[in-house]
Amino acid sequence: MKKIYFLCTGNSARSQMAEGFAKKYLSSDWKIQSAGVEKHGLNPFAVKVMQQLNIDISKQYSKLIDNNYLQQCQLIVTLCGDAKDRCPMTPASIKKIHWELIDPARASGTEEEKMHVFEMVRDEIKDRVMQLSKEI
Repeated sequence: MKKIYFLCTGNSARSQMAEGFAKKYLSSDWKIQSAGVEKHGLNPFAVKVMQQLNIDISKQYSKLIDNNYLQQCQLIVTLCGDAKDRCPMTPASIKKIHWELIDPARASGTEEEKMHVFEMVRDEIKDRVMQLSKEI
């Protein structure tokens, strides 16, 4: 089975949403996981905006990068510059893709304004995962 890893700083929002979309849209020959260079817990806004699209990520949880899994991957997708810079070294045979996405967890303002930022980032991740599903 092929393996993909979605990585970001805290594995709380972007990589969690990417994992949720990938589980829905990638073929079943892919094992899909997400992780972070730190653990920040699953962001409740990420859960809410994914639920709007009937994708339940509420059972997912924030995890640190597992180097054993990382070394077995065929594809690693980093979703922020921090993860790209701090990702452990991997063999050249592992394909790496970088998606520079804003961190919705840093959004400020009212709950509605924060939700809007999460929705924008979610939609961008969905588009990228859909495109990825056509390329791999």
